[in-house]
This record gives sequence, C-alpha cells and structure tokens, in this order.
Amino acid sequence: MSDESNNPSGSSEPSRGKNHDKRKISVRWLERLSEILLREPKDRDQLIALLYDAEERQLLDREALRMIEGVIRISEFQVRDIMIPRSQMVVIEHNALPETFLPQIIESAHSRFPIIGESRDEVVGILLAKDLLRYNWDDKNQPFNFSEILRPAMFVPQSKRLNALLREFRQNYTHMAIVVDEYGGVSGLVTIEDILEKIVGNIEDEYDTEEEDANIKKQNDSLYVVKAATHIDEFNEQFNATLSEEEFDTIGGLVTNLFGHLPTVSETITYDKFEFKVLSTDTRRVNLLQVKIIPTPQ
Repeated sequence: MSDESNNPSGSSEPSRGKNHDKRKISVRWLERLSEILLREPKDRDQLIALLYDAEERQLLDREALRMIEGVIRISEFQVRDIMIPRSQMVVIEHNALPETFLPQIIESAHSRFPIIGESRDEVVGILLAKDLLRYNWDDKNQPFNFSEILRPAMFVPQSKRLNALLREFRQNYTHMAIVVDEYGGVSGLVTIEDILEKIVGNIEDEYDTEEEDANIKKQNDSLYVVKAATHIDEFNEQFNATLSEEEFDTIGGLVTNLFGHLPTVSETITYDKFEFKVLSTDTRRVNLLQVKIIPTPQ
C-alpha cells in the first residue's frame, strides 16, 4: 500500500492547514476589532460620540441624549457664561419699608432677593419670599426687621466652573449665589435653575429662530428678532449704531434699564433710532426682543 493510501488525508492536508491559518487570521482580526469597539473612550468627545452612536441604534432617545450630554459638558462652562447681569438683578435695600418692597416682590415673582446696603456691591444677605408669610402685614404695629429673616449670601467668582458650583449648591442647600469680579464688586447672580437649564436646555417657543446660533435674525428691511444676550458691540456693528457699552454688556441689559423694571411680553420702548418690543421673558430676565428701525425723517 502506498504512503498516500496510508494517509487518510492524502493531498488534502496542505489545504486544511491553509484554512486553519485563515481562521487564525480571522480570529485575530475580530479580536482587534473588538478592542477598538469596546475600549474606553480617551476623552469627553469620544464618550459623547459613543452616546450619539447609542442614540442612532435607539438605545437612547434624543431627549435623554441631550440631558446626558449637558451633564458631561457642564464642566466646560463658567459662571460668567450663564449669570444674570448686575443690571438685571432685582434687589431690595436693607432699609426699605414694606409698602415699598412688597409690590416689588409681587411684580417680579421671584422667590429669592439679594438685600443690599449702601450700594449694589454691598450684599448683606438673601431674602426668601416665603419667609415673609409669617408676618401679618395688616397689623401696622407688628415690627419688621430684615435681620430677623435674612439668609447668608453665597459669593462665587465669575470663573467658577458650573459643575463645581452645582455641587456646592447641593452641599449647602443653597439655590442662589452672588457673582463677584476680580475686584470684589458684584457683577451678577446665578441660581441653581440657571445651571439646570444649561443641562436640559431652554424651552422653545414660537419666537425661537431657526438659526439657533444667530443672535440677530432679519424679518424684513426694518424688522429684526434679537436675542437679549446679544452684546452691544455686535448690535452696533449689525445696525451701524453707537449705543454705549460703558454701563451694559448686552442689549437686554440696556433695554431693561430703559424700562426701569423687568418688562413683560409686548411692552415697547423707543430709544435712539430703534423701537424695542419684548417678545419673550421669564421671571428673571428678558430673553428675546423685536427691534424695529425707525425711519429717519427726510
């Protein structure tokens, strides 16, 4: 009997070896591919990319993805990015009489108010509106003193990261902080609601523009929709205007100051060559304005 007949495999042995090598190569390739797909993300952007991939595969819905991304990216923002500017703060003087500050509290509908001393740079404490419920305001003989109910104010620098501030808010059971600049002056305030809004996003309404990143959107040659957070220098450049930047940074701050109070929707005021109409606001600030260019008389 020949050697070939003694080997059941015969000439098929080399072929089997070749197939075995191919399987080994395939296994190694799959292992390397698995490592690429399963390895931990190296940075925040890679992690977010994985989340977007999960959303495409319907493991996450769009709203959940937005909130998770907001939580991840919250550390990228500082207090100065979301604070309510000093010009838009609703404050109460420490020596104000109830008949003066009660209408102010009711009109603003806020729940917390900075109490100031001689100037806005001297914040002596925080008033919670609910603490006023203990008083019988019909009783003129009942004494009232802010010092009895004031809560201590929390001060934070403009550069503080939002994730760190949110942690401090939770640890201290505080919902508001006064923002100070490098010289110790008050530059604004920030609330826990402002941080949460940064995470979950704004609630859109009929006045939101299609171009979310555009601060100024043209309606026609004389009518525009302008975000209140638009910086005055950008506004001036767009409209060839010379509105002062010395006292206010944003067009919303300037317009609110012109009103002398936090305006409500549809309130209108004229200044320079513009008519400003409030389109959207919340309990703390103006959000959106309609700007109409007033024709210059010939």
